Amino acid sequence: MKQIVILHLDEDSGIELVSFLGQELQIRRLGCAGDVARARALIEEYDGQVDAIGLEGMPAQLQLGPARRAHETGAFIPVVAEATPVVDGSGIRAGLERWGVILADRAQPGIFSQKRVLMVPGLNHAGLAQALERRTSTIRYADPMIFFGLPGFPGVGSRQTLEQAAPPTLEQLKDAPFEQLYPQPNGTPEGRAASAFAWADIIAGDMGAIRRYAPESLKHKTVVVECANETDLDDLRQRGVTIVVTMMPSLDTSTAGGSLGRWSAAAVEAALVALRPDPAKPLAEDTYLDLLAEIEWMPAIRTLQPQEQGINRFAFVIHPLDIRFIHQDRRFSWTRYLPDEIVERTAAYMPPMYLSRITGGQSPTTGQRIEGHLISLGATPRQMMTQGERFTYNKLNQAARMAERRGARIMGLGAFTSVVGDAGITVAHEADIAITSGNSLTVAATLEAAKQAVINMGATDLTKGKVMIIGATGSIGSVCSRLLAQAIFDVVLVSIEPERLIELKRTIQTETPGAKVVIATRPDEALPTCDLVVTATSAFGQRIIDISKCKPGAVICDVARPPDINKAEADLRPDVLVIESGEVLIPGDIDFGYNIGLPPKTAYACLAETALLAMEGRFEDYTLGRNITMERVKEIYRLFKKHQFQIAGLRSFGDYVTDEIFAEKRALAARYRQEPELFAQVQADAAARLAKMPVMAKGVKARSGPNPALLGGAVAAVGLLGFLLGRRRAVE
Repeated sequence: MKQIVILHLDEDSGIELVSFLGQELQIRRLGCAGDVARARALIEEYDGQVDAIGLEGMPAQLQLGPARRAHETGAFIPVVAEATPVVDGSGIRAGLERWGVILADRAQPGIFSQKRVLMVPGLNHAGLAQALERRTSTIRYADPMIFFGLPGFPGVGSRQTLEQAAPPTLEQLKDAPFEQLYPQPNGTPEGRAASAFAWADIIAGDMGAIRRYAPESLKHKTVVVECANETDLDDLRQRGVTIVVTMMPSLDTSTAGGSLGRWSAAAVEAALVALRPDPAKPLAEDTYLDLLAEIEWMPAIRTLQPQEQGINRFAFVIHPLDIRFIHQDRRFSWTRYLPDEIVERTAAYMPPMYLSRITGGQSPTTGQRIEGHLISLGATPRQMMTQGERFTYNKLNQAARMAERRGARIMGLGAFTSVVGDAGITVAHEADIAITSGNSLTVAATLEAAKQAVINMGATDLTKGKVMIIGATGSIGSVCSRLLAQAIFDVVLVSIEPERLIELKRTIQTETPGAKVVIATRPDEALPTCDLVVTATSAFGQRIIDISKCKPGAVICDVARPPDINKAEADLRPDVLVIESGEVLIPGDIDFGYNIGLPPKTAYACLAETALLAMEGRFEDYTLGRNITMERVKEIYRLFKKHQFQIAGLRSFGDYVTDEIFAEKRALAARYRQEPELFAQVQADAAARLAKMPVMAKGVKARSGPNPALLGGAVAAVGLLGFLLGRRRAVE
């Protein structure tokens, strides 16, 4: 049986038998309490008696970034050995840390992505810092705080700054006592720089230093260390740490599935030295690599807070639909005293803002829990159109990084963010997180809501009705058209793109033989004969339809966000029902943590699709681009049913449509059909009043251009918003 001795900085001792790389291995742990003379005496005692000796917390060399410096005492200790190899873990630590980060990321995707990392310390953890640096943009080093009690950091995500700071740091540590280099957790806690720990999402480094210097509260943090024991986990659990990851393999591979990585790099290296097939082989990287390749291992990932275990996370992006949404936010209520145009333009340049955590979602079918994060851009739809595609793409990429930092693995594009440019394709290509526009479920929910509305308005046979889709060649409109043609065989397609209308008509006639398909660039001529009108445009400053021309008792389903039709227009025809696109009830005790403009527990279908994909564990780019497939719509509807999502009550301009309202509209429509002269007068009155209303769509009036006289105040508005934003960042 191979035997190794591990000398460490504590005083406890013990012997343990493990099975590693198919062989039995005896590990004798001996404490020397940091006494150099005692360590040298123990090495002399066991020299030639064991196969390897590991020095735990007594490094021969110091490394911070690319800088290296021999530790005068650490380099002096091993030289007393004449026969037995003495190692300190430096031969395998960096490689295993890099490998461990890769394996942990595969096991729990996104665990490190875009997180704020605090190295506690970075000293002798170059591999860990390098691997984490590839997955995040911000790494800070707490080495000055740990070793010298200083408040600053020798690097803020900058390798150049670290290179400049490392050499003097190492020079000052060349003869530092081991207890200073590797603080032991059983010492007196000395909370230092609590704000640095509060800033971080991930605290990486040595368990002893973290336990000694971290504050009592470490809620929602992830701790990444070389090794840990159950006492360490208990301490971190009490502090609120969510996840602990250990980078070193377990030396007891006989345990099914492996176990907690409780052995140091020095112990692992000593074990590899003892078990190498050829004792004459040099203690070099290649020798270790051949042995490491035989280990079947994964870094141990322990979730310490049971309530955090097994939650799938998503994010969803919203934005102000018009200037009123900015005024209504209590943080920016003061902007109502500034010219709207200046506020709207200035807000568009603000970085994405974190709004709230969405909690309580759970599938009744599988029990899978979900949690979401609501993020807002500052731009209104008009500003997105004005600024250009790249402008919005950049903001969405920022939002995606925010989402990743909070553990989300899929992000949904709400409202106009799913319309700009190529409808999510570029964002999905550039972001590391999965992206969906949510439009597949939007289509399915819209059709279900429209069906319910038409039936409630008195239709008995949908196949004998007539439907118009305005914006038929858009991403939502085209698939709606194809699916509606399979249920209502008389279809009118309206779009400002004639060539795409022709292609869509041919597609529908191929898919649904016998369907009657009419195409037009304007809705006016066919509008009076349609029972159902679906509007799904991205138009601004236009009148989408002349509601005065609608058929008695017609249903208009306004899918667009912001809506195509305003309440003042709808009120001109009290017999016509204008409903919002299908909204969704997410199962569970859902709480959005923010007023998204809907009743409690009610979500827009695009948000619900993102939540549904998270609940199903489908972290993939799902609905992207303008060619939504019917297969995706049908699949998402099956998942909708599987997890018991529901269509919310039908609403019209924010209010639920009650049975009494349906009855009133049905009665009024019946009267208009029976009294043509009365109906003609109603239409004429409605047309006259409509002509006096401002022409608009999406709540935006038609106008020729911006008012140059207002631009002078933009600097002041930008300054005020920048000041508030700076304060918000300081708080974060």
